[in-house]
Amino acid sequence: MTAVGFTYDEAVAYIEELPKFTKKHTLDHVREFLRRLGNPSSDRKIVHVAGTNGKGSVCAYLQAILMAEGKHTGFFTSPHLVSINERIRMDNIQIDNEAFLEAFNQVQETARKMEEEELGHPSYFEFLLGMGMTAFAGSDVEYIILETGIGGRLDATNYIEHPALAVITSISLDHTDILGDSIEEIAAEKAGIIKPGVPVFFDASNQKACAVIRKTAEKMLAPCREISKNAYEIREVNWKYIAFSRANAYDKGVIYQVPICGCYQVMNAQIALEAAEYLLRDETIHKSRWVDAIGSMHWEGRMERVAPHLVIDGAHNPGAVEAFAESVKALGADEGEGPVIIFSAVSDKKYEQMIEYLCRNMNAKAYIVTEIEDKRRVPAEELERVFKKYTRKKVYRAGSLKEALQKAENERVDDGDIFCLGSLYLAGMVKKLLAGGGYHA
Repeated sequence: MTAVGFTYDEAVAYIEELPKFTKKHTLDHVREFLRRLGNPSSDRKIVHVAGTNGKGSVCAYLQAILMAEGKHTGFFTSPHLVSINERIRMDNIQIDNEAFLEAFNQVQETARKMEEEELGHPSYFEFLLGMGMTAFAGSDVEYIILETGIGGRLDATNYIEHPALAVITSISLDHTDILGDSIEEIAAEKAGIIKPGVPVFFDASNQKACAVIRKTAEKMLAPCREISKNAYEIREVNWKYIAFSRANAYDKGVIYQVPICGCYQVMNAQIALEAAEYLLRDETIHKSRWVDAIGSMHWEGRMERVAPHLVIDGAHNPGAVEAFAESVKALGADEGEGPVIIFSAVSDKKYEQMIEYLCRNMNAKAYIVTEIEDKRRVPAEELERVFKKYTRKKVYRAGSLKEALQKAENERVDDGDIFCLGSLYLAGMVKKLLAGGGYHA
C-alpha cells in the first residue's frame, strides 16, 4: 500500500494529471520500472501488436478466438472511449474499480520511489502499462494481447523481449511528427517490435510498408507471414455484417461474418485468424467456435451504429478515412442526397488530408464541424475554413457536440444517416452524451 490512501476517483485523477508533469522515457527506463515491479506477467504468452490502423480490432478478434478455445486472455489497449478501465481487460471484461485501485497502489508506490531517486516518474502510458501487466500477473491469463501506443520501436510496450508472436496491421501516415513523413519511415518504426526468431504476421496491402517489414524480419531471422487481400473474398456487405470466405483449403466453404460494417474489418479478422492458427498450432481447435467468435465480436467506435440514424467511426488519419469512405460506398450509404458528416480532429493529425479526401470522394449532404474536449483540439473555425476550401456543400460550425447533432438531425433526409468521425475522442464524446441522456436521436 502507499503512504497515501487513494480512492478510485483520486487514482484516476492522479493518472490523468501525469501528462502535465512527466514525459516519455527510454526503453531502458521502462525496463527498470517493470523490473522494480517484479517483471509482472513475463511468464505469459504475449502477442505484441503494432500498426497505424486496425490494431485494436485485430486484438479484439484474436481475443475472441482465444476465448472461444477456452483460453484466458489479458488485453492491454488504448485509447479508451469512456472509462480508463477499458484499457485493461481480462477475458474481455474491463478491470473493475477495486482491481484497478489495487494495481494502481502497487505501481504508484514504485513510481514514487523512482521519483525520489530522481530517476523520473513513469509517463501516463508507461504507468498504465505497469498497471496492466501487474493486474494480469495477479490473474490466471495465459495469453496477453499487448497493443502498442504510438509506433513500435520506441513504444513503452517494446520493453517485452520474448513475445510469442508479433503482428503488424495496416500502415498509413499518422503521428508523422514522431514517426516520420513517409510510409517507409513509419513502417520501420512499427517493424521495431520484431524480435530475433519471433514470427511476425503482417498486413501486406501496402507494398512500400511490406518491403520494409520483410527486410527487418530477414535481418532478425524472424519467420514472416505476409497477409494480402488475396487471402480472402468478400461475399456480402450490409449494415448487419460483412460475409467473407478465406482462400484456405482448410476453411473451404466456411463463411465468416464480421458484425462490423467496415470493409477494412475483413483484413483485420483475417490477420487474427492466421495469428490464432499459429498460436494454437499444437492444439485441437474448433473452427465452428471461431465462426461464432468472429460473428459475435463487438468493438466499440468502429462503424458502430449507436442510435437509429447515428454511426460513429474512430477514423482519425488519412488511411482510416479512406477505409471509412470505402465502407460507406459499399453500403450504398452515400447514395441520393447522401449522409450528414460531423467532423472533429486533434491538431497533430493530418486533418486537412482527411477533409480533402472526404470532400473529393464522398457524396455528403452537409458537413458539421465541432471541437473535441482536449487541449489538442483543432478550432472549429479552422475546420470550417478547410472544408469550405474543398467543397461547395453546406458546412456548419457548432459550438458543442449537442448542437452539432441537432444541426445534423435537421439536415439529414428521412432515411439518411449521420456519421461522426475524425477522432476517437469524438466517438467517446458521443457515447458519453448518449449514456448521460443529453441527446436523444
